[in-house]
Amino acid sequence: MKAMKRIAVILFAVMMAAGAAHAETLTLDGTVEAGVTIPVYAPIGGTVESVSVETGMHVAAGDTLFSYRTEKVYASEDGTVTGVFVTAGDDAEKATERYGADMYIEGKTLYSVNSSISNAYASVENKFVHTGERVYVVCRTDSSRRGVGIITGIDGSSYTVLVSEGSFIIGDSVAIYRDVAYSDKSRLGRGTIARVSPTAVTATGAVASVAVQDGDEVKRGDLLMETLNGTFDGYEMPGTDVTATEEGVVTSVTAEAGATVTQGDVVAQIAPISGMRIEAAISADERKSLKAGDKVSIELEADESKSYEGTVRYITELPEESESEETEEVKYKVIIDFTPDGSVFFGMAVVVNTEGQPAEAEAESEVTEPEEAEPAEAEEPAE
Repeated sequence: MKAMKRIAVILFAVMMAAGAAHAETLTLDGTVEAGVTIPVYAPIGGTVESVSVETGMHVAAGDTLFSYRTEKVYASEDGTVTGVFVTAGDDAEKATERYGADMYIEGKTLYSVNSSISNAYASVENKFVHTGERVYVVCRTDSSRRGVGIITGIDGSSYTVLVSEGSFIIGDSVAIYRDVAYSDKSRLGRGTIARVSPTAVTATGAVASVAVQDGDEVKRGDLLMETLNGTFDGYEMPGTDVTATEEGVVTSVTAEAGATVTQGDVVAQIAPISGMRIEAAISADERKSLKAGDKVSIELEADESKSYEGTVRYITELPEESESEETEEVKYKVIIDFTPDGSVFFGMAVVVNTEGQPAEAEAESEVTEPEEAEPAEAEEPAE
């Protein structure tokens, strides 16, 4: 009989404890929200060429957000690139200060002659030369070294000839003639062979990209490099595109095609997927049953087969303002961290199930039934 009573008391305690635990189970309605947003800054000043994203678009790390319109530098002549002193991210003007140019082009015309009509054949025609006139050049000590040139500049009795054909030695003394036969009556003067200096290529601003390298053959009009306004200040930017640094959703875009941006301007905001969290409302009474660090389960309202484990990060200490004037119920915000997958999107409705720790009950302590008093032994009658 005593054993039966003990069993009944224990069963009753277990039922009470189970009931207490059940009373602590909560179900909350929540929403997938962006925990943080990351600003995208303009790395340099310039004009926006095109914008590749809109608010609400999903982007992956490396996707282009917008592109700059660059200032393009082209080759002014045919020739060979003989020095490239800049790379993407360099300050073009500083490179010019240090090297005299950002790069050089060695043209097809390698020689020039500074000449004078003082040594021309004594005739009225030969004492008067013309810019752009084609002339014939021959070495005075070795007639095998000869070529063709064009008069490019005239200064009084002096003029300059650029030699476009032929091979000479720097310092050769040459005679210049009007006809290919080198007849004495067509002699326009004499001069000394000098080397034509390579053409210096300069630019302003920051170098966004370089299209050539040392030794490349280029044609007049070929792209050499592209620049942007300002300087990168240590920011290395290959090309002209500004890209997303991580996967997320674009929450705002302020960059516009054709608009000018200044270095440091916030041109977009991105909510990273890694920052997704659940936000749910909880009443003042329910708040007692939940605390930071508690584990919860999360289900998508749109797909109940999808469930995730979450952890309560914190519960706000200040109540949320009610959106309805008809209710005075006090609500607090619960912030829950979880690991999303491809099925989860910002703004999705979710159900949060949480089973808190049951309140400590007296039933948890060992229940003992009062011991029955043993009957007193009868006294023996006195003799």
